[in-house]
Amino acid sequence: MSRALLLLMAVLLAACTNQLAVRQAQLNQFVGAPVGVLVQQLGVPNRTFETGGVNYLAYVDRRVDFVPYPPYPYGPPFWGWYGNYPPQAVELVCETTFAVAHDVVQSFTLRGNACG
Repeated sequence: MSRALLLLMAVLLAACTNQLAVRQAQLNQFVGAPVGVLVQQLGVPNRTFETGGVNYLAYVDRRVDFVPYPPYPYGPPFWGWYGNYPPQAVELVCETTFAVAHDVVQSFTLRGNACG
């Protein structure tokens, strides 16, 4: 049983890593592009900040998912499973910040629990 659990965790980790790689590949297309292309494709940023000749444009993706509680065993093994708690609301956020200098996107960073 522990091998199955380890295998499941490895598959889930690989899936998360793959999603992060896909997201980074999608955002890499903006590096080197004019800032107008970025705004045209992603819309107006949620926040902007300028310092030292570099503009930072932040886009925030926010959503709420509901995660069910798994049932858990109680008593001797023959008693069965107990559960039926309501699902838990989890806020998922990913902030993508682009650094722009001379009207050209230089780089991006990802921050949050839902970026990959």
